[in-house]
Amino acid sequence: MRVLSRNGNQYRLPGVLNPFQEEMYLHLIDWKWNHITKEEGYYNHLGRKIPYDAILPESAKKDFPVIYPDVVDALKKYHEKFYFKLHQHFNHMASSQAANANLFLPVLLHPRANDVLRLMKPDDFSELATEELDQGFQIEFWGPREGTGLLGDHTKLYGTDSDIAIAYFNKKHELSLWLIEHKLTEKEFTECHGLTSNGKKPQHDCSKSFLEILENKSYCYYHDVRRFRYWDITERHRAFFANHDKYPQCPFRGGTNQLWRNQLLALSLEEQEQPYKHVFFSVVRHPLNIYLDDTINDYKNLTANNTKFSTFTSAGVIHAAESLGDAKLNKWATWYRELYNL
Repeated sequence: MRVLSRNGNQYRLPGVLNPFQEEMYLHLIDWKWNHITKEEGYYNHLGRKIPYDAILPESAKKDFPVIYPDVVDALKKYHEKFYFKLHQHFNHMASSQAANANLFLPVLLHPRANDVLRLMKPDDFSELATEELDQGFQIEFWGPREGTGLLGDHTKLYGTDSDIAIAYFNKKHELSLWLIEHKLTEKEFTECHGLTSNGKKPQHDCSKSFLEILENKSYCYYHDVRRFRYWDITERHRAFFANHDKYPQCPFRGGTNQLWRNQLLALSLEEQEQPYKHVFFSVVRHPLNIYLDDTINDYKNLTANNTKFSTFTSAGVIHAAESLGDAKLNKWATWYRELYNL
């Protein structure tokens, strides 16, 4: 923890932040102080309670004060009906999980949701499939909720999921699914935990290439020890990762690991054929967060710019909603812009 003095205020921040993170943290803390409370929250680390200004105190957590007020009740009911894990830092001002709900729920629950979504996905979106999932969408989606899931990696504590899934009919009236991963202030996607796992043995060799691992999947700790299905699915869809030969080592060691796993979820769902004919995966990020760009571009190169993967920004969602001239959407857009400094 470090203390930063700015404009007569003392901000208790994490020790290392990049310039975008620092400016966003200061903005979010100011918003918290102006709209919620000036009381600090605490992060528990090795038995120590460390104060941080971006974390909400226990006294303020109950009513989801970082969620857009008009959707708080809907989010609470949704959480009760379709249980999903609230992230450890859900009550952090920079929570991507909270920001995801703030970006999508006001649109998806609005009568003109289809008009907004057509602007966001103009190539094929026709209308929400409201009979699928929950009114056409689901937060923290990981596919059929049987056993450990399609990727074999789900437990009560962890597993691959998409921040939101949107079921829709395309222009040919084919049922499709749009998986979206939301990033706010993160400087990187989740990296491969197998690379640094304490259970990793000498035979788990991450220096092997894509093809070498396909020939002997036991090189991968995730496959050999955890019995995750990542490489089995990858083998069936090796053509998707068209430029794998440009990577002398496993191309999923770093931040591309999270993109890979979400893509595998999409490919696995599409393999089922029912109910979804087409499944797409996208990343949405804050427009000023350029620190994800290298990994995104690396992944696009790996997949030869396959159209099943795409990116957009939260500003694009706001612009689409504002273009309709709807008073309720404009009220939310103004609130969102103020909170997330757009």
